[in-house]
Amino acid sequence: MAARAKSRLKEILDERNMSIRKCAEMSGVNFETVRKMYNDEAKQYQRDTLGALCKALECDISDLLELIEE
Repeated sequence: MAARAKSRLKEILDERNMSIRKCAEMSGVNFETVRKMYNDEAKQYQRDTLGALCKALECDISDLLELIEE
């Protein structure tokens, strides 16, 4: 069984009633990048992106990503 990182950004933004666009504006991350992460469609995660999102959302990387078994 393989494991993969799953984005929890949708859960975080939904809990905060925050749009993808607002998250992108706050973090300075490209809208399309945030959208892909929100929909768990990102193939890879850039360190700068994770850092910017964590800073803007005041959370840890472990809040944004979780390891799941496939």
